[in-house]
Amino acid sequence: MFKKTVILLENDYRYHYPVMLKECLEGLNINPAGIYVDVTFGGGGHSRAILEKLTTGHLYSFDQDADARLESEKITSENFTFIAANFRHIKKYLRVHGVKQVNGILADLGISSHQIDTPERGFSTRFDAILDMRMNTNTGLSAKEVVNEYSVEDLHKIFGMYGELKNAKTVANAIATARASAHLETIHDLKNALQSFAPRHKEHKFFAQVFQALRIEVNEEMKVLEDFLEQVPEVLAPEGRLVVMAYHSLEDRPVKNYIRSGKFSGEVEKDFFGNEIKPLQSITRKPIEASPEEIALNPRARSAKLRIAEKK
Repeated sequence: MFKKTVILLENDYRYHYPVMLKECLEGLNINPAGIYVDVTFGGGGHSRAILEKLTTGHLYSFDQDADARLESEKITSENFTFIAANFRHIKKYLRVHGVKQVNGILADLGISSHQIDTPERGFSTRFDAILDMRMNTNTGLSAKEVVNEYSVEDLHKIFGMYGELKNAKTVANAIATARASAHLETIHDLKNALQSFAPRHKEHKFFAQVFQALRIEVNEEMKVLEDFLEQVPEVLAPEGRLVVMAYHSLEDRPVKNYIRSGKFSGEVEKDFFGNEIKPLQSITRKPIEASPEEIALNPRARSAKLRIAEKK
């Protein structure tokens, strides 16, 4: 059913390349009259493709990023509603629109190509800019505040937990030492403070892990994901589909565990008769990965793992 297919990256996807587009659409098993949710609109690639398959159905797309909201205004379909909010509030905002249950939910986790490629957002190690990394630039702490105001202990924790750095304590101490002389304001400042601690010939991976840790902390990504997943069984209609794409093990693990057991620990609860109590049934035995052809066209797809589940 989920045959790997080459996805052509046409000009429509300059803002964000939709990873495993065909596989996502197949996973949603779209009913043209159904109600669907794309909780990560981004550049709208997945949303536009879902809309093409709807006749009398409706698509609700979430995104807290102001740039995504502007991109959404290019879609004029009456079958489309954009919700400028964090998807951790999916149930609340759908009910505001009179929707209690939907036929499918798509979540393309992480950051968009547009966010990475916009220097002033501070997501990429390739540019110099103010350390920001907020997906919603109107609220919350920026990465600059995290690196300058967090305790050494808290920095150690986030670099170890979210960046999976083996030298997380050393990195935390290095930041504390550097900021004692002058605030770390920019990407350049942070990289200078840590350059000597980057393993030789693995500098890119090291800084990617540092930036991943800061981004996850700034945007509370793991808590947001858990809040979202806990609402999915109530929001999905019977036989409704959940399609989630994760880009690193920290995201994929809770998705896998929740689909398998209804709990983030992965431990399956059973009733008095020994029957498993879980709201979702996995459709795919193993996560789907992008084809070599798609990876060649869109390197971001390399780390993507796609999981599909259905509400019983």
